[in-house]
Amino acid sequence: MALEALKDAERVIGVKQVIKAVKRGAAVSVFIADDADEGVLRPLSELCRDMEVPVVHAESMQALGKACAIEVGAAAAAVLKKAV
Repeated sequence: MALEALKDAERVIGVKQVIKAVKRGAAVSVFIADDADEGVLRPLSELCRDMEVPVVHAESMQALGKACAIEVGAAAAAVLKKAV
């Protein structure tokens, strides 16, 4: 899944919100910025591995924020499952 998928998808942005989405089984895939603080992202990366949620790496927080159509950088974002 490419960064462009974030633009029109239902999504959450930010490490805390992404962790919540993964824990409740709502995340289809998680995007992580390579230049974000590893200490902040480690728990999310481990959770994604444990929950078998695919992780896509973005080159920077700025690129991830832009893909989410926000004007600031983002350390993490997740595409959510479509509501039925």
